Amino acid sequence: MSVYKMAEIVGTSSTSFAEATKEAVKRASKTIRNMGWFEVVEQRGAIKDGVVSEFQVKIKIGFKIDD
Repeated sequence: MSVYKMAEIVGTSSTSFAEATKEAVKRASKTIRNMGWFEVVEQRGAIKDGVVSEFQVKIKIGFKIDD
């Protein structure tokens, strides 16, 4: 049997939601072991001077707890 945990994090990008997601997973991989999946929970962004200035994604990352 295995046990899993979920961590919720926010990634940002000036380019796209996809890049924000990739950056969130990349940065999380530096401190979270055994990552297995992610789920996008929210997408939002920032507007500056009438233009989209930042894409933000809230994701949940699932990872296996060490035995």
